[in-house]
Amino acid sequence: MATVAPAERSARDRILDTASQLFYRDGYHAVGIDTIVERSGVAKMTLYRHFPSKDDLIAAYLERSNAEFWDWLEGAIANVQEPRAKLMAAFEATAKLATSPQCLGCTFQAAASEFPELEHPGHEVALAHKRRVLDRLAELARDAGLAEPDGLAAQLLLLMDGAWVAARMFGPHNHATTVADAARALIEVHASPPSRVA
Repeated sequence: MATVAPAERSARDRILDTASQLFYRDGYHAVGIDTIVERSGVAKMTLYRHFPSKDDLIAAYLERSNAEFWDWLEGAIANVQEPRAKLMAAFEATAKLATSPQCLGCTFQAAASEFPELEHPGHEVALAHKRRVLDRLAELARDAGLAEPDGLAAQLLLLMDGAWVAARMFGPHNHATTVADAARALIEVHASPPSRVA
């Protein structure tokens, strides 16, 4: 199957590719439309034809990032059969990604931080993403028969989000190496039968 040369990619894809690199590395407010136009090699009118506003471009980038996240997460657990092991595989993958040079943290956290207004398109996509991650972790915890799966999912999401913060703050040599161990400790607590008072 022939590969598509960069010049043959659609204008919309070139715009999104460029915006993705710049937004993720530099943030949303720091990157202007003129920079995206220059780097992507498209006319400004072409950009606005595909994305009527910068907010629309940000939302499209976050939707793409959301799809890429789910490809990554589901791919990390796809070949794992035992339910509890699936949860552990997710956090082993988190540790690996968060300590890799290409990880610059969580773009959804950045969106919520730069756009604190709940009705901002970027904040809306970011919040929907985090809620879906929370739901997926709870689903995995229920499949594993763990106690209080919703509470466990909330704790595990805090760990995952902390790993992304560590990646952004400290670079690839960060303490997210321990996130799988921390997840295992939480999972073991929720796997233990409740203690009974005699």
